[in-house]
Amino acid sequence: MVSKIKIILLVLLPFIPGCGIYSFSGTSIPEDVETFSVAFFENNAAIVSPLLSQNFTEKLKSKFISETNLSIVEENGDFAFSGYITRYSVDPISVQGDDNAQLNRLTITVNVKMESPDHPELSFEQSFENFQDFDANTNFASRESQLNDEITDLLIQQIFNKAAINW
Repeated sequence: MVSKIKIILLVLLPFIPGCGIYSFSGTSIPEDVETFSVAFFENNAAIVSPLLSQNFTEKLKSKFISETNLSIVEENGDFAFSGYITRYSVDPISVQGDDNAQLNRLTITVNVKMESPDHPELSFEQSFENFQDFDANTNFASRESQLNDEITDLLIQQIFNKAAINW
């Protein structure tokens, strides 16, 4: 008897209307927010990685396309993202006794502004930073693309959490 009730609840649960901003995907986007736009994120850091701006911008678009029901528009979306890369640096973090670094750290910082004209309480401007450590004996050029992808994925998740999940 109890298992029949559980089955019925599981079948009917998707059809029960919610409060208007919660969804089963975990997002907290208001129902009247239907579009988003992403402006190109320029790289204003002292060191410029050639494809970082393009990859970051496209990954941010892809994240919202794949994990929300929002439609992308060229500009003036209900959620409008803009910003720029402020830091791209490689620094030694673990030094051996002979003053040689064992590990280096690639750090990327992005300043993000998200405007929501109909929901100004959701708007924000914030810096997001993340990093990856790598063996200092490794040729950075051979690892740079992979490190950029890993860090960019982490940054995109942080931004998504702030904008869509309100973390």
